[in-house]
Amino acid sequence: MAAGLSEYQSAINSLFARVTGATKFGLERTQKLLDRLGNPHGTFPSIHVAGTNGKGSVVATLDALFTASGLRVGRYTSPHLIDFRERMAVGRFLISEEAVVRFLRDNQEFAEQIGATFFEITTAMAFDHFARSEVDIAVIETGLGGRLDSTNVLGPIASVVTSIGLDHTDMLGESLEEIAGEKAGIFKAGAAAIIGEPDPSIAEFLALRAASAGATHITILDNAVQIENVEVTSTGTTFDLRGELSGNFSTPLIGQHQARNTAIALLTAVRRSSMQSQLEISNAEINQALSTITLPGRFQRFEKYIFDVAHNPDGAHALANAIREVDPVHPRTALVAVLGDKDWKGIMRELVTAVDRLFITMPPDAPAGREFDPNEAYEYAISQNWNAELDSNFDDAMTRIQKRCGTVVITGSFHTVGAALKRLLRSPIAG
Repeated sequence: MAAGLSEYQSAINSLFARVTGATKFGLERTQKLLDRLGNPHGTFPSIHVAGTNGKGSVVATLDALFTASGLRVGRYTSPHLIDFRERMAVGRFLISEEAVVRFLRDNQEFAEQIGATFFEITTAMAFDHFARSEVDIAVIETGLGGRLDSTNVLGPIASVVTSIGLDHTDMLGESLEEIAGEKAGIFKAGAAAIIGEPDPSIAEFLALRAASAGATHITILDNAVQIENVEVTSTGTTFDLRGELSGNFSTPLIGQHQARNTAIALLTAVRRSSMQSQLEISNAEINQALSTITLPGRFQRFEKYIFDVAHNPDGAHALANAIREVDPVHPRTALVAVLGDKDWKGIMRELVTAVDRLFITMPPDAPAGREFDPNEAYEYAISQNWNAELDSNFDDAMTRIQKRCGTVVITGSFHTVGAALKRLLRSPIAG
């Protein structure tokens, strides 16, 4: 029987109360929690995924590939869109409400005593859930950065850095090299290292860091495979691989960048199989596995809407490219609501290349200290001679946008997309 809504909601509300305050880096509090739990993260092999963009796509693809090969897979991602439980799943099943309530009842007092943060508690919960579920492998996404991220207590069999971009510069550094250095902190001795970053100099920088950490099987994507003949349609992305992996592959994820993300996941799966058991799956079976991927909030289409969690200029660039490639009907309006610490000018600058109009609003439930000023963004848009309009109230903006014809792109943050999905009565795990 499901946990009572009030009991579960009370537990979640108590957990979310720990979101407030400054970000606290370091592994000590997470390790104390895990020590208390018997170090569950040591009971299963893991793949650790970091990067500015592409983490969610790579994790979802690895999950599909490993599931198709007969493995019981744990998946940890963040943030969620609507339901907190989206963050941790085993196979197709999200963690249960009962499991969340039990974990918090048993551990939250101790977590508060040691000053553990929301994300540290959530990470420990995920690792405990995966151990209790006896997963064969877990695919773990970092929350922020890598070196001092709570998830970096792992001793993975493979570490993946998808891409490097300018995001979270106030915490990770203001240059690509500084940010890459933080992401490179997930490379570990004896573990494979897979590098998806397309910039050759940054990729080599990451490879050197991986070697310094004692990583094995260091692979730079562009040195291992060539991605050719990419075709993007409204139903997915098809491409050819040549090199260490060869064949024609198709993913339901939409955009040129998803060919690259899929290739990163395929290489990672091969590296994993070389260290453990063979990934006994043919190209036809790979494509069948890829067809099962669902990733809400990544060019997710529903009626006239496109939902995408792009929250930095690189993500917005990929979204704009995908819009042009799919070519949905005009007029195209982008409902944009961004967190205040993001490069909202860069995000809008990318979007206006693919849409006819910006509709700027306030993201709902923005964390304290990260509020966005839609009036400033609107004034900037007008100063650039962009076609834009403003409604600072998100609910009013949603009401107005539902009356628009053509295509409506909802983007700017996980908060924005999650709130829009909730108001449009879409399940966060719907296709």
